[in-house]
Amino acid sequence: MTSILPWGFVVTPREVFEKLNATIGSGDWSELHLLYAEDAEVEIPFQPNRIHGRAQIREHFAQHAGRIVLEPRDVRIYDTDDPEVVIAEWKYEVGGRLLQNIQVLRVRDGLIVATRDYHDHRQLAEILRG
Repeated sequence: MTSILPWGFVVTPREVFEKLNATIGSGDWSELHLLYAEDAEVEIPFQPNRIHGRAQIREHFAQHAGRIVLEPRDVRIYDTDDPEVVIAEWKYEVGGRLLQNIQVLRVRDGLIVATRDYHDHRQLAEILRG
């Protein structure tokens, strides 16, 4: 679904994912939560918890900011029959290692309202432990 935000930019789900991934790759995570709706849901299927709402999303990113540098590689974005949904597949280079990622995003009015994040959290934990 294409959305025109109040400041006049046209924002598609693909563009929102591209902004999310580029911002994560930049290392400045201070405003990442602003890409999410106030009541957004982040589901991480390989972990028991969900992240509910922009405030928890902000806390999640703040907790991990500065601990690692994630450099996006081999990004592929797939449109779906649902105009609000895109599926992205990519790798993050972290300390010379590659982490596989798949994310299903639902974007409405230019904001992420729901995601299902399939990241290799076990490998990420190993990297964070050093």
